[in-house]
Amino acid sequence: MIFIGEKINGTRKKIKEAVIERNELYIMDIAKSQAESGADYLDINAGTDPDRETEDLIWLIETVQSVVDTPICIDSSTPSAIKAALEIVREIPMINSINADMERLDDFLPFIKEKNCEVIALALDESKSGMPKTIDERMQALEVIFKETHKKEIDDDKVFIDPLIMAVGTDQSAGNIAFDCIREIRSAYPDAHIAGGLSNISFGLPNRSLINRTFLTLARAFGMDSAVVNPSDVELIESLYATDLLLGKDRFCRKYTNAAKDSFSKKK
Repeated sequence: MIFIGEKINGTRKKIKEAVIERNELYIMDIAKSQAESGADYLDINAGTDPDRETEDLIWLIETVQSVVDTPICIDSSTPSAIKAALEIVREIPMINSINADMERLDDFLPFIKEKNCEVIALALDESKSGMPKTIDERMQALEVIFKETHKKEIDDDKVFIDPLIMAVGTDQSAGNIAFDCIREIRSAYPDAHIAGGLSNISFGLPNRSLINRTFLTLARAFGMDSAVVNPSDVELIESLYATDLLLGKDRFCRKYTNAAKDSFSKKK
């Protein structure tokens, strides 16, 4: 399972305050916490106004890279901000994100190919109004995306598909839609990864961590192999190890037993 740490995002009030105030220590602590918890990438989104986004994104990346070596997931809708960030990242980054909007694909795919980046692909077309309501609409958007990535000779295993996980609190079918979509994506694009914003499923409900880890357990069984999460959520990570164990994805139960030893020692 590939974890993309979600916490350095300027849409969060405390992160935005830290960015505006240039509070390096606060950002460093969050970066170290996620890295030490096993995040494979750290998503970094400045979340500030367009006239200052590039400057803020560069500051965030430089601050994070001063304390951890974990690769960066550059999260921005602005090509110029991503291009500036590509000049300073130490490791090959992930890009968040593309969708079936042709203008966006034309802007993003050339430098994704040039830098050999992995990329998150949203199963939607931003040029059309509204979010896709059906699995067919999502698959149609992905068909457009993969047609263009194939033209650019970008391998499918560089693409992390976001099936668009919605809040079950506002649509009780959201979980089943996500699971069925994950299964269909896995069948259509077996070499691609399947990611998503895990916390979306529990939005507006109590005890969100319980819902998130239960969703991840089920989504893993349907074929999800990566997620944008809080890697410091110990119970979620423990549930994942148990899930992989039961799905036969943990040879000789080594990952589970090693994780259990570490977890148990921390709880003493």
